[in-house]
Amino acid sequence: ADNIYKDCPDDEERDIFVIPGYIKKMVDNNWLGDKTGQGFYKKSKDENGKRVILELNTETFEYQPSSKPKFASVGAAKPIESLKERLKALNGGKDKGAEFLRLLNYHVFRYISNRIPEISDELYRIDDGMKAGFGWELGPFETWDTLGVEKTVAKMKEAGFQPAAWVEEMLAKGVTSFYKSENGRRKYYDISSGEYKDIPGTEGFIILDNYRDQKPVWQNSGATLHDIGDGIVNLEFHTKMNSIGSEVLEAINKSIEIAEKDFKGLVIANNGLHFSAGANLAMMFMLATEQEYDEIDMAVRVFQNTTMHCRYSNVPVVVAPHNLTLGGGCEVALHADKVEASAETYIGLVEVGVGILPAGGGTKEMTLRASDHFVKNGVELPELQKRFMNIAMANVSTSALEAFDMDIFVKGRDNYVVNPKRLIAQAKKTCLDLADRGYTRPIERTDIKVMGRSALAPLLLGIYSFRQGEYISDHDKKIAEKVANVMCGGDLSQPTLVSEQYLLDLEREAFLSLIGEKKTMERIQSILTTGKPLRN
Repeated sequence: ADNIYKDCPDDEERDIFVIPGYIKKMVDNNWLGDKTGQGFYKKSKDENGKRVILELNTETFEYQPSSKPKFASVGAAKPIESLKERLKALNGGKDKGAEFLRLLNYHVFRYISNRIPEISDELYRIDDGMKAGFGWELGPFETWDTLGVEKTVAKMKEAGFQPAAWVEEMLAKGVTSFYKSENGRRKYYDISSGEYKDIPGTEGFIILDNYRDQKPVWQNSGATLHDIGDGIVNLEFHTKMNSIGSEVLEAINKSIEIAEKDFKGLVIANNGLHFSAGANLAMMFMLATEQEYDEIDMAVRVFQNTTMHCRYSNVPVVVAPHNLTLGGGCEVALHADKVEASAETYIGLVEVGVGILPAGGGTKEMTLRASDHFVKNGVELPELQKRFMNIAMANVSTSALEAFDMDIFVKGRDNYVVNPKRLIAQAKKTCLDLADRGYTRPIERTDIKVMGRSALAPLLLGIYSFRQGEYISDHDKKIAEKVANVMCGGDLSQPTLVSEQYLLDLEREAFLSLIGEKKTMERIQSILTTGKPLRN
């Protein structure tokens, strides 16, 4: 801080680097934080021996019980999913917390506007630098756009903050934002020419926010279908955590119907933080609480029919997962014609963790893939056991590469992309390639080999051994036995060939038998209320 203060004599904000006297005193006292036992905070115990955190009063230099200020503006903004809407809500608050944020923003906006052209001629480079270097989700100019440039400048002046002259010149021309989207491309305001220009290097990106200015092909409360050009449409989820409920299932089916009629193919992808956290557990919990088992049966059938619709549509369906892709999100990916995944994809069938089993076609699909790996006169149980363990242990891949080893992604068919900004563009290219090569609908499978008792017996023995060793609970044992029963095709006396629908029926029956269990309800409630799995 001292060096910056000395080296920036002409910077208008250099005074913030003047070290306060209390920090110098803390250094002299060797109050440097955890390593020296105390700093701004100090761990201690009260008269009852309970651990407490004390905070330093920088005026008296004595430690006192730490305070936990609460601001109504923060509480109101916290549940809002969208970062932009959350920022607007915070900025519009009436308490001290909101006032602090506004003043902080005014400082930042004034400062960055004055740094052009000193450190960059183009404003987008400052945003890119802050996002890439400091992990910001929105750069400072993007934040300014979100809050409204014209409105914010007026309030800045009222508070005594004068932005750079070029900002006022821009507003005088009737230009009220630093960025805009046009025909799927993002443009930035170029100060030297006074015009909008394409951001260089983004030609290979498809960012769905850049299509907001266009009328969507179709949308409902849970998803939006965008025309991303060349005869390809993209379905974007926008529920909380992109969970899959009735509105998203409706959107998937409707999107396939529209694509079959008017387009070449469908991509299912989004630019959210996660692809999908899975099915809508809250809805299932509510139905199970009210013992509406016919409704649950219908909901599971709709989910199964939807994933099968993805598999057996008349146009190619490409899914592009990224980050968390769990449960139902994984099942959607399992039924795609091809997957183009982000390298940072954490995917798995995790339903066992909440006391149920994958019932959107996931258990069926893992059984089908095990069958496809059976070798004539070979030992078949290890192939089935590998996939059974992935479901029974609720395994999640640590990357897209590991998902290939787990047989969630198919080697030689699916692919992964390192740069997440190129993900949707690559998925579009793959979908277009499938369509242009003359895509034909696959034939529904009736040749899935299930092992019956010959595999069920050793799997049940393994489950029993795990329980006896106290690695799993009684409820874990019950769930694992249900999974094993489905993957073995039921209690069959000998191996036989079955259809996908046969396995889907077993899957749904097992799901219905588990959803009404008291311990399953406790697990679901724990996830919904605390976000943590319950081992009961």
